[in-house]
Parts: sequence; structure tokens; C-alpha cells
Amino acid sequence: MCGIVGWIDTMEDISSYNLAVKKMMDTLSYRGPDSYGTYIHENALLGHRRLIVIDPSGGQQPMTKVVDNTHYTIVYNGELYNTEDIRSELITHGYSFNSYSDTEVLLTSYIHWKEECVNHLNGIFAFCIFDEKNKSAFLARDHLGVKPLFYTQLGSSLIFASEIKGLLSHPDVHPILDEQGLMEIFGLGPATDLGSGIFKNINEIPPAHGMVFSNGNIDLKEYWELKAIENNESLEEILEHTRYLLEDAITRQLISDVPICTFLSGGLDSSIISAVASKNVNHLKTFSVDYTDNELYFKSSLYQPNSDSYYIKVMSDYLGTNHNNIILTQEALAEALNESVLAKDTPGMADVDSSLLLFCKEIKKHVTVGLSGECADEIFGGYPWFTRNEDLYADTFPWAKSVNYRSRILNDSLKKLPLEEYVRGKFKDTLSKVPKLDGEPIEDTKIREMTYLNIKWFMITLLNRKDRMSMRNSLEVRVPFADHRLVEYAYNIPAKYKLLGGREKGLLRESVKDLLPDEIIHRKKSPYPKTHNPIYTNIVRDNLSKILKDKSSPILDIIDTKYVKEIVDTNGSNFEVPWYGQLMTGPQVMALLTQIDFWLKSYNVKIL
Repeated sequence: MCGIVGWIDTMEDISSYNLAVKKMMDTLSYRGPDSYGTYIHENALLGHRRLIVIDPSGGQQPMTKVVDNTHYTIVYNGELYNTEDIRSELITHGYSFNSYSDTEVLLTSYIHWKEECVNHLNGIFAFCIFDEKNKSAFLARDHLGVKPLFYTQLGSSLIFASEIKGLLSHPDVHPILDEQGLMEIFGLGPATDLGSGIFKNINEIPPAHGMVFSNGNIDLKEYWELKAIENNESLEEILEHTRYLLEDAITRQLISDVPICTFLSGGLDSSIISAVASKNVNHLKTFSVDYTDNELYFKSSLYQPNSDSYYIKVMSDYLGTNHNNIILTQEALAEALNESVLAKDTPGMADVDSSLLLFCKEIKKHVTVGLSGECADEIFGGYPWFTRNEDLYADTFPWAKSVNYRSRILNDSLKKLPLEEYVRGKFKDTLSKVPKLDGEPIEDTKIREMTYLNIKWFMITLLNRKDRMSMRNSLEVRVPFADHRLVEYAYNIPAKYKLLGGREKGLLRESVKDLLPDEIIHRKKSPYPKTHNPIYTNIVRDNLSKILKDKSSPILDIIDTKYVKEIVDTNGSNFEVPWYGQLMTGPQVMALLTQIDFWLKSYNVKIL
């Protein structure tokens, strides 16, 4: 993986501003610590930071290829998993290659198919290709949005970067937060509206979109979308088809010229990936995370029915992996809250972020590439809201029922913001776009709706988190369940099969029952582990209390200090509904508020 930046202006000569792009590139050094490069043209300045994973000598960027006297130059962040398939096809069309890197294959695919090249790609990617002859640029992002790409338009200029900090280092881009941004943070956060960068005039290319920039104009188009297709296969055929796509996705993503590992929580998803990987990687390294003395304070709940440790050992012993259990201290977890904001450039998921940041930091000491189980719950129905009628028929996002509590945090002047209407509007707008089949059973329609909501909102939030926290540590994380072929297929599995036996991920469990121990197959869904230790709660409570007492704290300009003090005084217990998802309860709400204060201060955010 890598970090990319650029400044395109096809109407002005910008070649003398190359130092501005170098500064943008330097902000992303951790995304690509192994090498860097720039491309300077009167209408385009491109920068690239590289994390070497495949073809160390042949994948240098920016990469330029000349065909029919036209120069094409690419900067690219990602990984293609069908590189050799595309290369073989392009060779039949008369093209030759100077390397075995996927970068050259991607660039050549654009030269041949132009904007349609994205329809030939299987992978995770964000890239920009500049065509010198036509003075145009094409930018695109992968199907599910695993890799990020932000941009802003200033007059006739397009400025882009893998992360928001890259844009903010440009002298003409500023961190401004308007009412829309405030509603995203306090209404939707840590989720963001597709295409939004939270800051005013900063946007993100949405997943599955390509953008042509020419003559100062942006043409943004969706190149892939889910389609409702009737599945007439038998249960046996569906199980076989699912198993094939899943194993193929995992196997394709094991290609690497550097050490590789899997994340292993003892849950179904990471266990499947680890089991397939162990057949292909000798002495597979696996990694899990926990917290000091967490077993002393763990309490079973609807969302976390059991802890991971027992099941991790079951799987590690079963596969014979070289397992590494990372134990994080409460102090380190709290201290890393600020760095996780710097990694994401916006407030996030409190210690759910900081723990992943520290986890990835430890993993990076051993390997450069990891495979993780994100996206299985969204596409195979793994969350509780897939099996609860009150959620399936609700009028808002099932993971964000705390809007009423959220609005209480804002001060009187901001309580007028229509948070509930704003969130419900986003919910209804998304539902209106759900692909459905005429006359299908209501059960299928409801599962389609929930799946679509999860893919467009919950899943992309977790993918953003995984990218920022891992790449902050120069660790590439791949997500096989986000293979768009698997997502397309799973979307059209009838509900009676997807939730086979009335269970979350029932079909997925059945499809791999010969691959894993019975204890893993039947284990109830449990999310990413969080700390339950009161030491952590005390630390974030004290930090928030200090912020409330410091009159220079920027968050005081937007919050109801009386209500927030009540949160502090009750150790977060008066915030009764999880802020987001399954994990962000009272301690995480307090931690999030300290993150927001740090963000406002560190980024010098101007609130309109």
C-alpha cells in the first residue's frame, strides 16, 4: 500500500509549485516509508510514497508509460488480485511489460480500456492517471471503498490525497467546519456521508466511482453498483458457490513478496481466513489483541456474549499457527487516543480506534501484510440487527439510536441543529436506493435493505478505521470478504438461506463446517474486543474533567458543559445508549469528547 497526492490544473502552468506537492507527500510518509517519487509537468504535479509489498525494483512510482506517442503517468495506492489475468489479456492485445508489478498492469489497462478499465479490476485501489496529450486526469476508487481518496477543487485546480492531512498541508486548503460537518460528527459520527470529508469543501471519491477531470471540470460517475438478481440455485449449490468465491478471494489476497499474517480473534470470520491461509502459508503467523486484566472485568452482554481468549487458543492449536497475543495496557490505550485522531484526521471511535492503532504497531514488528475479517457480518448477516424485527422495521440506522442523547451534548445555540431529521433523512435516502426484486418475499426485502444500509454506512466506517490505523503503522491490511464478486453474490442469497437455521451468518457457518472446529462454527458473534477495565474509565474521565476546567479548551464552545459534567460524574453511565454500533458506551463517549477537543485544537479547526 502507499500514499498518493496530486495537483492537476489543465488550464494553468503549475510546475513551479512542486514544493507544495512535496510537502503534501511528506505528510503521508508512514503510508510509504520505503521510497518516494514525484512527477512534474506544467499541468500536473503528482507525488507517491511507497510501501513495498510486490516487485521491489519494478513498481516504482510515479510510473510513466508511452503508447502511440502519448505519455500516461500513474500514482496508485492499493493491490490488484487479478493482475496476471489482466496482464495475459493485455498481452493478447499487443502490449508488453517491463515489470511484474500490478502498477504497470493497472496503467496499461487504462491505456487500453480508458475509464472502463475499472470494470476489469479485482482489488483494492485508489489511483490517478494523467494523460499528457489530452491534458486530463482519471481518478478512481475500489468497489467497496477499502482505499481512501480525498479531493478538493480550487478554481481550475483539482487537489487530491490519500488522507485529509495531505490536502490540509496545501497552502490554499483550510480546516473549516460548518453546520453540515457538525451534524456529521454529532449525528452520524464516526460514520460520514458517502463522498464527505467532514471539512467544508473537502470531498472523498465515493466507493465504486471514477472521476474525469479536464478543463477545470469534474465528471464523477458510479461504475459499479449492487443489483438485485433472482437466485434459483439449490441450497447445496449456494453453499458450494459461496465456499468457492470465499476461498478464491482469500487465496488471491495471499500474494506478497514480504511476510504476511492473519488477524485471529477466534470468531468465525477471522478463523475462516486463517484456516485457508494456513494451507498456503508455511508457519503462518496469527495475531490477537486483549487488555491488561480484562478477564477480571469482562461482563457478558447481548453484543459481547463471551471473550475471545479460549477460542483463539482453540483455533491456533487446531491450525498450528505461530500465534502472538498482544496485551495492551489501559494507560497506553488512553495515551494513543490522540494519535488515532492524527491517523484519521477526524474524531473516530475512541479506544476502538486507539487499540487497533497499537495492535497494528505491534504486528508491524513482525510482518508487513495482514488479512482481516471485516465485511463478513455486513454481507452475510452477522449483526444482531439482521435477526431483530424491531431493527429490520426501524426508521433509523440500528447502530445509531443515540441521536437524542448526542444532541444533549451540544450547547443551546447548537441544539437547534436538526440532528434527528438529518440522520433520518440520510437513512430514508439510502433505503430509497436499495435494489430489490418485484414481488419478492418481505423477508428478502428487509434483509436486502439491512445489507445495503450496512455496506453503505457501517462497513465503510470500519474499513476507513482499518485503513487509517494500519497504514499509520506502515502495515497493509487486506479484507477478503470485501471482494466485490463475493459481495454481489451474497447480496442475492435468499434470506431463508442466508440466515440458515435462524442464525446470524447461518449459511456462512454451514459453508465452512468442514474447515473449522465445531466450537468455532457455533460460536455466537462477538465484536472486536474492547477494554472493560475501570482503570481506563478513570483515565478518560479525569482527562475530560481537565478539559472542562480549562477555559481555553475549544470544545467548550460547542458543548453543554453541564450535561457533559454529568457524564463525567457518572463515569459515563448516564449516556445510556451506545454512541455507535455495539462498543461505544459511556467510557468511549468520554474518550470521544477528549478526541474532539484534541482535534479542534491540533487541526486549528475554524467553526462557522
